[in-house]
Amino acid sequence: MIEEARRLAPRFAARAATTDRDGSFPVDDFADLRDAGFFGLMVPARLGGAGAGFAEYAEVAYELARGNGATALVFNMHASVTGALSGVTDELADALGLPGEALAARDDHLKAAASGRWYAVAMSERGAGSRLSMLTTKYETVDGGYRITGSKTFCSGAGHADAYLVAARSVADPTQVSQFLVPAEAGLRVEQTWDALGMRATGSHDLHLDVTVPAAALLGGLEGLALVAVQLAPQWMVASYAAVYVGVARAAVDAAIEHVKQRGLGHLPAIRGRIGRADAAVAAAHLTVREAARRVDEAPGDPETNRWVWRAKLLAGTTAAEVAASMLEAAGTSAMRRGHPLERLYRDARAGSLQPATSDVCADWLGVDALGGDPDSDGVAPRW
Repeated sequence: MIEEARRLAPRFAARAATTDRDGSFPVDDFADLRDAGFFGLMVPARLGGAGAGFAEYAEVAYELARGNGATALVFNMHASVTGALSGVTDELADALGLPGEALAARDDHLKAAASGRWYAVAMSERGAGSRLSMLTTKYETVDGGYRITGSKTFCSGAGHADAYLVAARSVADPTQVSQFLVPAEAGLRVEQTWDALGMRATGSHDLHLDVTVPAAALLGGLEGLALVAVQLAPQWMVASYAAVYVGVARAAVDAAIEHVKQRGLGHLPAIRGRIGRADAAVAAAHLTVREAARRVDEAPGDPETNRWVWRAKLLAGTTAAEVAASMLEAAGTSAMRRGHPLERLYRDARAGSLQPATSDVCADWLGVDALGGDPDSDGVAPRW
């Protein structure tokens, strides 16, 4: 699948300027991903998927992002859902006390992904961001299932996904935050709000919900698991983005090299120095992501693993922004024109530090941990 991602990346790059300019969703990229079986990347082989681990996902995301960061970012959302579901092993399910019906539903969702369905994430809200503890979207028990009402923002792939991972708060017990996999059916309304500086092709529009879903849509089969899940497996809420932004950073270096060669500027020491520093910075960030991914596969949830998860997101976000800015300066004013690859990559890379968890949040988490505190609970605001 990594080789297949490398094969697809040039196709994505060739389409990136158009989807970025128009702010349109990369439909053709996702058709390629479906045809190549990428929606089953994280699905266990016994359910028809590729059975990839987090390390393999990270390499795939890196390669896809070298083609189009927006496509890789939306694919990340699908991989986060399927990867988290696949991470719920039978042993973990027993430890959490999950009912058998929840495991059957897990397998059904994963089989569907392997057959070509893809999932988006509807978590963030205006005024709350991605903090689960601050959500206002609500759910209540009704005959045969749950009714979910509320509004989400930054929903990448809104209007294109087959189903949405929705986080909502219980009306009966507001301390309970749960997650549901909601089919793209009646009761969902997309509001075209996404017109951003970077990652314009992600189609991250607002999603309004007033839906009733069956009991099987409740992930895990138990209410209140959302906050538990993010603390047990922070990689899908934190480090999965890191691989994408390191790929964007590498694409910026590649684009700068191509531009400098075409313009005959390679004899200038200042330009060579910028490219050399950028190459080293991207390589270091990529190694950090790989180390975090390796540890996730070998010791998920371990305290040291989680430290690497947060390090990876921090370094990826800051490195992408700094490298893209430096490469734009190395290329010169002509690279600022709309349609130049570096102009787009500069804007896409700038989103890395803002993508939850933001670079400031990551740095604070690591600082609290280094000082001996509890990084998930210490501070003036909840992490999630």
